[in-house]
Amino acid sequence: MQRITDEAAFREQIAEDRLTVAIFKTTWCKDCHFIDPFIADVEAAYADRLKMVEIDRDDMEALCSELNILGIPSFIAFRKGEELVRFVSKLRKTREEIERFLDRAVEVSAALASNK
Repeated sequence: MQRITDEAAFREQIAEDRLTVAIFKTTWCKDCHFIDPFIADVEAAYADRLKMVEIDRDDMEALCSELNILGIPSFIAFRKGEELVRFVSKLRKTREEIERFLDRAVEVSAALASNK
């Protein structure tokens, strides 16, 4: 998974016409580490439909403040610079919940693309 470390690279990535899901994490977050064993497999399973990128919230505090990232890990789907949907909860996220979110992001992105 591509790790984004500066705001310009983040803005460039989410501006693409392809669906991009940003995962906001930190190194000290236990719930962030919980997803580590399976997130690469999830990314591979969705590689034909979206791109996933990782952002360390502590490295990009201003951006995370702008995006109102409070809980981590947080997942936000973007396309053409627009936020489509987000998955944030105070509870630990399971693989199934993440996959349901990604399915929804793909659906929303496809619906918007077909309306244009």
